Amino acid sequence: MKITLCGSIAFIDEMDAVRKELEAMGHEVQMPPLEIVGEDGAMMPVKEYFAIRKAAADDATWVWEKKAEVMMHHFSKIVWADVILVLNYDKGGVANYIGANTFLEMGAAFFLNRKIYLLNPIPEISYKEEILGMWPTVIEKVLTRIV
Repeated sequence: MKITLCGSIAFIDEMDAVRKELEAMGHEVQMPPLEIVGEDGAMMPVKEYFAIRKAAADDATWVWEKKAEVMMHHFSKIVWADVILVLNYDKGGVANYIGANTFLEMGAAFFLNRKIYLLNPIPEISYKEEILGMWPTVIEKVLTRIV
């Protein structure tokens, strides 16, 4: 099965570990990049970009151009996939965090009629009803439940 991993870039290490597990099970997997091209044209770890982005001003053009580029590229991975798996770990005091960008990715998958899996239960957040309306399947960290 073709699976695209979605979730906060704060979880990039966990995504890479899950990618390896799923590939060992015979799945084809895509996820956000581990490195991106920085402002100077050199490759940089995506975690470093994430830290820069969190501190960036609204007029930091290259940061937001890169954000748009990465978002569009990830949407193409959702088009490619049969299903998405949202890695919704705890973040910032929110259990099973699903942030704005991941919610957008879930919306794209829903529109494309892709099955949506959540690693953990739906978080108690203001847009929980919208997530419920996408009919995700919660797998409780059991990757073999992706069928």
